Amino acid sequence: MADSNLIELIKLLRERTGAGLMDCKGALEANDLDLDKACDWLREKGLVKVANKADRIAAEGLALTSTCPKCGKVAIYEVNCETDFVSSSDAFKSFAGEIGSNLLANEPSDPESAMKGMESLFSDATVKIGEKLSLRRFEIIHPEGETGIYTYIHMGGKIAVALVLAAKDDELGKQLAMHVAANSPKYVKMEDIPADVLSHEKDIQLEAAKNDPKLSSRPPEMLSKIIDGKVSKIFQEVTLSEQPFLMDDTKTVGEVLKEKNNSVLHFVRYAVGEGIEKKQDSFVEEVMNQVNA
Repeated sequence: MADSNLIELIKLLRERTGAGLMDCKGALEANDLDLDKACDWLREKGLVKVANKADRIAAEGLALTSTCPKCGKVAIYEVNCETDFVSSSDAFKSFAGEIGSNLLANEPSDPESAMKGMESLFSDATVKIGEKLSLRRFEIIHPEGETGIYTYIHMGGKIAVALVLAAKDDELGKQLAMHVAANSPKYVKMEDIPADVLSHEKDIQLEAAKNDPKLSSRPPEMLSKIIDGKVSKIFQEVTLSEQPFLMDDTKTVGEVLKEKNNSVLHFVRYAVGEGIEKKQDSFVEEVMNQVNA
């Protein structure tokens, strides 16, 4: 009977590499049961099958920022893995850090070309970590003139924010970056809301009013004003300048900026996994899937 330790190592090696059972056994025996060396051995033999992870859902991960110490440009990005356990591992954090450095150095045009340029980095990390990895999105922000770029990472990388102020103000910049992380605005000011977005919301509120007995009987002019008010309130809640300031909710962000004679030119907020439909496995199913892998 095979040693239980060897069986467990074979299971782990198969998860990492997708290689066959006997290939994993041979790799471990040839490398004194060293898992990392066995991974390298399988890669050298061309027996690693990274492609079998392509249909998995990578919805966990880290949202991070990386800043160039010389030029001040900032990369904000989201890199994904499959499980929260892996996202908190040192190996994944190290991998994610390399992604940031590469983005700053090469400034690729989009995530697809970025991943192609880092193919060996992703391939090596996939084998080492044992999960599907992906770069979901990124943006590179360059300082211009007197602007200041400020960043904030929340919960160790669950949310990342990069914010550009028209004039440098370290205290205000950090506070506003924290505010964006906490309040999740979509727009800087009301004027930034696209006309089609406003029109769409107005149509929704109009239909809702028609189905509301209290509103449907109102005169058209009054109803129009009510709908405009509802639409305005909805967008005020997701517009940075209209939100109560995180550090002093007696003022809006717009009022604080006016007092400081400053303005927000741009911000980016990434929350890990937002918009990704995660696979919902029960704990029992997850354990059984691992046992039967």
